[in-house]
Amino acid sequence: MWKKLFYLVLFLGLFLSAPLYAKDKVVLKVFHAGSLSVPFSKIEKAFEKKYPYIDVRREVSGSVKAIRKITDIHKSCDVIAVADYSLIPKMLFGKYTDHVKLFARNELVLCYTKGSRYAKYINQNNWYKILSKKGVKWGFSNPNDDPCGYRTIIALGLASIYYKDQDIINDLLKKNINIDFKQIKNTIYFYTPRDIHTKGRKLFIRHKSVELLGLLEGGAIDYAFEYKSVALQHGLNYLSLPREINLGDMQCTNLYKRAKITLYNKKVITGKPIVYGITVLKNSHHIKEAKLFEDFVTGNVGKEILSKCKQIPIFPAKIIKD
Repeated sequence: MWKKLFYLVLFLGLFLSAPLYAKDKVVLKVFHAGSLSVPFSKIEKAFEKKYPYIDVRREVSGSVKAIRKITDIHKSCDVIAVADYSLIPKMLFGKYTDHVKLFARNELVLCYTKGSRYAKYINQNNWYKILSKKGVKWGFSNPNDDPCGYRTIIALGLASIYYKDQDIINDLLKKNINIDFKQIKNTIYFYTPRDIHTKGRKLFIRHKSVELLGLLEGGAIDYAFEYKSVALQHGLNYLSLPREINLGDMQCTNLYKRAKITLYNKKVITGKPIVYGITVLKNSHHIKEAKLFEDFVTGNVGKEILSKCKQIPIFPAKIIKD
């Protein structure tokens, strides 16, 4: 009798203590770009191992969409990391945060598979011609939601300058999507409407660039514009674009400025090297833990994980303050 009572008490003790332990953990909400999914998954595990009382909850989306979750629908968030650091000063400085840390770099590439049409023949001199060929399907992410999307459009504008071929914009964009453009002297200006839609079944648009990977690997499309780190993480074939186009060379900063895009919300994005940013939100429910995570991402462990995930770390991180 006493033995049964002992085990009953022990069981009830364990049962009741489990939810208390889970409840006692600090839940840290982190919004981040899709292209950070692989390194941030590893960073989450390493961070929680060091700080076992913190439970990191990550939410993945395009960077612009991630910011709009905070500014438009007021979702609770402690830390946000985006694929374009300049979005934070443009959209969050003042009310939501007072700084951004620049912690990683990247570049645009054109991904494909062995089964992609003309995969054996594509190169740096003909890729834009192959994308325009009949039967070839390709894609990029929605520029209103994801930096990889507006960077793809900027890169296509830079390509028209680099190859001295205005038909690149007409054949790849104007014929396939409702995005307007104009050229004034040596600069190309793009304009996106609120509701982006494609024309026909040649071009495919998704909310974030990583959503195109399933279409690519499944053979629904032949080519997709992605970040180099994503291509390497997923073992994809890819074509490196000229440095004057790929937005990955800091020495080409002045060249990249020759293409600009105005998003539907009137935010103007000027072509520039790809640099990621991270910040803690002022209204975070757990400021101390949020700063720990930010410092972890930009510290030695974060740097090592980023490097192993084929993303170029900026170390020490550069800080821009409001």
